[in-house]
Amino acid sequence: MKDFKSVHEKAKLIYETNKEIYCPYFQAKIILNSDGFNHLQYKPNRVPRNIKEQTLKLILIKKAVEIIPKCGTLQEYRIQIEKYGKPQQSGFYKMKQVQYWGFHAILSDKKHKIKIIIKQVGDGHIIFWSVMPYDQRLYISGIDED
Repeated sequence: MKDFKSVHEKAKLIYETNKEIYCPYFQAKIILNSDGFNHLQYKPNRVPRNIKEQTLKLILIKKAVEIIPKCGTLQEYRIQIEKYGKPQQSGFYKMKQVQYWGFHAILSDKKHKIKIIIKQVGDGHIIFWSVMPYDQRLYISGIDED
């Protein structure tokens, strides 16, 4: 697997140089922010993902940034109510409606398929949330950086 530190630096640079990406499906800009970047490195319970998984997701950021401007057809959609923010004094959490959109893309090598997840919390910005292999093969074999 690639050197994690160099992959992380390249992914961070891609994030910093592409803060917004126009997506034809939404007819709006998708925001790349720290929430999405952190999600690629940590699971929702803040436990770090294993290095191999992090490396693969960080490598795939470049592919996602190239694919988002071409996304015109939705493959997955989910809407749910989730906890938001920190618990109140009473111990209860505020809840918000969260929407997830999934776009599938076949990579240029024609062998691998990835899934790009876009997220919106309440009426907030639409953000890039995640990128992952469509199946488990890439987790095992990895993928080359371009």
